[in-house]
Amino acid sequence: MAAMLDLAAAIRRLVHAVAGALSWLPPPLARFAVGWLFLWTGWGKLHNLPGIVDYFGQLGIPYPEYQAPFAAANEFVCGLLILIGLGTRLACVPLIIVMIVAIATAQRANVTSLYDLIGLSEFLYITLLIWIGVAGPGPLSLDRLIAPRLARPATPTLHAHPAR
Repeated sequence: MAAMLDLAAAIRRLVHAVAGALSWLPPPLARFAVGWLFLWTGWGKLHNLPGIVDYFGQLGIPYPEYQAPFAAANEFVCGLLILIGLGTRLACVPLIIVMIVAIATAQRANVTSLYDLIGLSEFLYITLLIWIGVAGPGPLSLDRLIAPRLARPATPTLHAHPAR
């Protein structure tokens, strides 16, 4: 029995060591997946704006001629920002809003229960965007490169002292 417990403890330590060594990996993977997806869906919408405007109109979204390019540009720009890890936390917010609107309009008929809501890809994107927004972009990001410069105190300026 003691040998089994020792083996279980050794396996547990190994799993924790591997997980610890790879703890840097989930944020960039999530950023890559979500950023890539929104970058290309935004690109596709920007290159088919008349069709997207018509679709938004059919969904009953007010002012589709303004909302469609706005949503497409948000997806493209914020997707790119998340992909490269620049302004990541802020870039998550407009995409969460776009996904909430998508659920409330395009997916409304498909949601009759919590189970249906959780099964939507839009809900999965919201979940990932919230996680990225809270956890941050991870070490492989422009945010991580820029953050130390933003946190530094400003260098004092040299002021001429009046003669005493």
